[in-house]
Amino acid sequence: MKSNGKMAQLTATPRTEKKGAALRLLRQGGRVPAVVYGPGQEGAAIHVDEKEVLKVARTGRSEMFNLNVEGGKTVPVLIKDQQERNGRLLHVDFLQISKNKPITVSVSIDFQGTAAGSKAGGVFQTQETQLEVEGLPADLPTSIEVDVSGLEIGDRLTAGEIKLDKGLTLITSPDSIVASVMPPQAAEQEPTASADEAQPEAAAEGEAAEQ
Repeated sequence: MKSNGKMAQLTATPRTEKKGAALRLLRQGGRVPAVVYGPGQEGAAIHVDEKEVLKVARTGRSEMFNLNVEGGKTVPVLIKDQQERNGRLLHVDFLQISKNKPITVSVSIDFQGTAAGSKAGGVFQTQETQLEVEGLPADLPTSIEVDVSGLEIGDRLTAGEIKLDKGLTLITSPDSIVASVMPPQAAEQEPTASADEAQPEAAAEGEAAEQ
């Protein structure tokens, strides 16, 4: 799925509050502290409505939309990073972009089908859940569909084997293993990516959320 038609709009308000107590008050009022970064400039502190930002964030971080800063200008942005806790947004980083310049983003992999090896008793494992790709903002997909139904026991799917849409360049190493089907006994000895590995932002959440 790609962004088509008129881009979504999100209104932001400049903020000077950067301390924990002030940020908690913002969140209690349904606002999310945020920072918008641009090429060659320091981040500008803003806050946005939580419900509104969730509407534009639901399709993934590669979705481009317009950020209208009150008293300032409207710029095209992507969500660079976000911190959550218990289903609530704590902090969002926006990245100002140019529609005519390629950018590099991480796009979620949408695994389709059931591996043939799984039906034969093997264990399907995912080693990567995202691919890093480069392309013009308008060409960036919200997810990359990958059909794994042909994987047999012992097969491995690498990043380089995944077909990308026209206009996209793979940045992730082509040799990176994305998914595999292991024999049952081997799977017991080789666990999949742990929850800690799947949440690299957790350790930095407290610090980032107080910006």
